[in-house]
Amino acid sequence: MRIFFIRHGETVANVAGVYAGVSDSPLTAHGVLQAKRLGAHLAARAPTVVRIFSSDLQRAANTAQAVIDAQALKSSGILDREPLRLVKLPDLRERDFRSAEGKRHGTPHPDAETYAEMHRRAERFIETRLAPILCDEKLASKDVSMVVVAHGQFLSFLVRDVLARFAPKELARLADHNWSLWGNTGYMEAVVKVTAPSQPAAPAEGVSSSSPPTNGTSTSTSTSTNPPHKGWAVMSVVKVNAQDHLEGLKRTRGGIGSAQFDSKQKTLDSFVRPNPKKRMFEAPPGDGL
Repeated sequence: MRIFFIRHGETVANVAGVYAGVSDSPLTAHGVLQAKRLGAHLAARAPTVVRIFSSDLQRAANTAQAVIDAQALKSSGILDREPLRLVKLPDLRERDFRSAEGKRHGTPHPDAETYAEMHRRAERFIETRLAPILCDEKLASKDVSMVVVAHGQFLSFLVRDVLARFAPKELARLADHNWSLWGNTGYMEAVVKVTAPSQPAAPAEGVSSSSPPTNGTSTSTSTSTNPPHKGWAVMSVVKVNAQDHLEGLKRTRGGIGSAQFDSKQKTLDSFVRPNPKKRMFEAPPGDGL
């Protein structure tokens, strides 16, 4: 199994440079194009997506929907394939900036959601959604994909908690990575392998998932206290903050690309896309993953 942890496409708040943690900022026209590029990229180069989760905020949910739409085209000729269902979860929301919501970046936010609160949400998602899938040997050993679409700051905590639990050596290997850098539709790709039922490996020395998402390791040595699951999965990271699917994508001129997406307007790719009634979907060539 492969897992893709993805940040949503560009939003109106991103362009405006304001905090929009739990505020439901919509995608820009450019953000929609980013999401479509992402969906086509995964459909062409990754194993079929069988599980997909997102924050319940529209910028994440609409990015996830672009992945689902591309998967539907990919499997349009397969009669027995069940439709992919998006699971929207409040636990995957961005950090709540509270009094600073809607204000310019750099505005003090002493009452914002704490790192400990974010870790609790991340651990809850891992415990209730992610771990049961990874510890299902039959599913996790298949050549399939799982997608999680969330938000920049929250992903910085979530992926480090995931690695601390399932891939402590990978977390140590990536100790110098600045986890706070996460571009729009950037994704972390990880390969999962199921091992024999056993206790999970202990975190590598000096590695912790409890600190703020900065480059370098934390001085804290606290680790997750969640009990191990029956069966286990080990994870290796292939890419971090990958945006290769955006190569060559240019913003529409005249301010249109930075404006809120209007579903009534046609994007450039809609004019050149082949009619599905006349031509079967063909995935673009790729070198695989």
